[in-house]
Amino acid sequence: MQDRALPAPFLKWAGGKRQLLPRILQLVPARIDTYYEPFVGGGAVFFALAAQGLFRRAVLGDANAELVICYTAIRDQVDAVIAGLRRFRNDPDAYYEVRAKDPARLSPAARAARVIFLNRCGYNGLYRVNSKGAFNVPFGRYRRPLICDERKLRAASQALRTVKIVAGDFGKLTAKAGPDDFVYLDPPYVPLSATSSFTAYAGRDFGTAAQERLAEALRALSARGVPALLSNSDCAATRKLYQGLDVERIRARRAINSVARRRGPVDEILVKVGVGG
Repeated sequence: MQDRALPAPFLKWAGGKRQLLPRILQLVPARIDTYYEPFVGGGAVFFALAAQGLFRRAVLGDANAELVICYTAIRDQVDAVIAGLRRFRNDPDAYYEVRAKDPARLSPAARAARVIFLNRCGYNGLYRVNSKGAFNVPFGRYRRPLICDERKLRAASQALRTVKIVAGDFGKLTAKAGPDDFVYLDPPYVPLSATSSFTAYAGRDFGTAAQERLAEALRALSARGVPALLSNSDCAATRKLYQGLDVERIRARRAINSVARRRGPVDEILVKVGVGG
């Protein structure tokens, strides 16, 4: 038992919530029937809740199909994913060879291994695609990246064992949420500058219209009495979007940015609906 790792994120992810976890966990309901997370990303909040056994069921989703396939393969085929990762090496030629492969031609386990390898060895842990949906992050030149963390992958697989994982729209995913459930919304943030946006990670932009629709969805959850929490950047646009709701400003350190000097502390917001104080 002492060798069993607690469930934790197995991917580096822009906007990961590890720093905000202490405050987020203070706001989570004491008992959750079904936990919904439509923008799962690196899954820091999900894995923290799973480690504490705070929900009966969970539904995770994302617009990034490769990410959904990766989570599903970790849940259902972790042995095959681990076997695939063990064949990779931290080498630029190998990296670009794997990056160039068409994921649609690979098995789910091989696709998951490819995503994890590119994430561990790519520049600054970014996940970015071009207009054609092709992953285009350059080699990261890390000395000894841990490509295959078997203990972490197996812990994640166990945490995901009974979880429903879907690709699709955040509105549809949370449509059945009720007062005994809890919804955490962590969308691509409203960018603070032209160079700080990570909204194209799913091959399409999560722009102004999507942000407005998300704000409407949060208000709809509030009207149904569904406890919910949303995180986003602190800027004029988000303050306008969530005007009238319970908005808390919180300090965080930006861990992933293409410009090193912009990885310092920034203000973010937590929008609270029927949770905490």
